Amino acid sequence: MRFLKLLAVTIAAGAFIAALALLPNNLCFESGECYTFFCGDSSKNCREVTVSGNAALKRLTLAGVCGESTVYPELDIDGFLKAVGGEVVFTEELADSVNYYCKANLPYKVTLYGEEINLHICVKSEGVKVASPIIFGGY
Repeated sequence: MRFLKLLAVTIAAGAFIAALALLPNNLCFESGECYTFFCGDSSKNCREVTVSGNAALKRLTLAGVCGESTVYPELDIDGFLKAVGGEVVFTEELADSVNYYCKANLPYKVTLYGEEINLHICVKSEGVKVASPIIFGGY
């Protein structure tokens, strides 16, 4: 009986260590200044959960995640697109920003103007926000 308890504790400890090692792989992006999860089943009922600490750990506690985003002070867009296997589908220039709507190797997607989009990059003077599939709630 004692052996079985020891075996169970060892297996649980191993599973916990393996989970910790794999946590960073559960995020779409390398965490920037903060990390936001979009929860819900559409942009209408989307709830934003923003964390500045361990985003991967927070992700484990959330249900209904339908997107993710993070903010960087600056970003090499070409290098970033290459890292996520992305390509720009269309751009949108506003008075205070340039938005890139892209296809990439990311898990979330929406259809915009008849195109499947799963990466949105918004460049402003104060920083760059990236999101999959798009930035919900504005930036």
